[in-house]
Amino acid sequence: MSWFRKQTVQRPSAFKRRETPDGVWIKCPGCGEILFRREVERALWVCRGCGAHFRIGARDYIRILVDPESFRESFTEVQSADPLHFRDARGKYSEKLKRAQAGDPGREAVVAGRARIETLPLALAVMDFSFLGGSMGSVVGERVARCTALARREGLPLVIVSSSGGARMHEGILSLMQMAKTCAELGRLHEAGLPFISILADPTTGGVSASYAMLGDVIVAEPNALIGFAGPRVIRETIGQELPAGFQRAEFMQAHGFVDRIVARDQMRAFLGQLLRFFRDAGRRPAGVGREPGRTGR
Repeated sequence: MSWFRKQTVQRPSAFKRRETPDGVWIKCPGCGEILFRREVERALWVCRGCGAHFRIGARDYIRILVDPESFRESFTEVQSADPLHFRDARGKYSEKLKRAQAGDPGREAVVAGRARIETLPLALAVMDFSFLGGSMGSVVGERVARCTALARREGLPLVIVSSSGGARMHEGILSLMQMAKTCAELGRLHEAGLPFISILADPTTGGVSASYAMLGDVIVAEPNALIGFAGPRVIRETIGQELPAGFQRAEFMQAHGFVDRIVARDQMRAFLGQLLRFFRDAGRRPAGVGREPGRTGR
């Protein structure tokens, strides 16, 4: 006689494998931890563990910076084209644009218009790295130039948030000429005595860093943002030397005089409000704060 009976163990339903919906978890670019997406979003896309700042889209950044419902977009009529009929091994530039626009022909690597920060009016342009690497083509340059001209005409301070891999080479010289055009408009803004505050997010490189991004009267960077012209790998291979620790990161750039202040994302709005009040009360550019157009450092 057997003292044991064979029994079938029923697995509780709670232990059944469940599929996790896509996008619930996200990996930190700094420490590599897997984080709950909603928690990261509530923290303004900053890792609570290591403080790494995620790259975010232009409209997310605008919601973080400006007073609720205060942003009014302009210049959407300036839209991309394919003047060179460019194509490479990956396909036509015109097809890349359509995929990036996702049905919105006005979408580009920059969003610009009027806004308020702590009730103070300003002209604002925010770049979007998720659109073709935030590359500066004809439309980006034109919208930045028009936003700068708007600030000059209406007597507004200008704030530009940069996040870019550089010039959009699909457009050739038409892309490179945007560097000169935007700098010329900033020169007129400077002559009008109106302040330009430049915010450098990760990454700010190439033609954008070689033009308007580094011409701010005050240059602010997010922590650990990559800032430079050529990337560190290209520089290392070109000169055949190892680079200093933290080379081209925001902290390194501040130590060498290219960045005035490093400000965490959750403090950026308050810091901008402080700067805007300072310039408003001064009524003119204070001595020692401004940079002459064309200079990239002190």
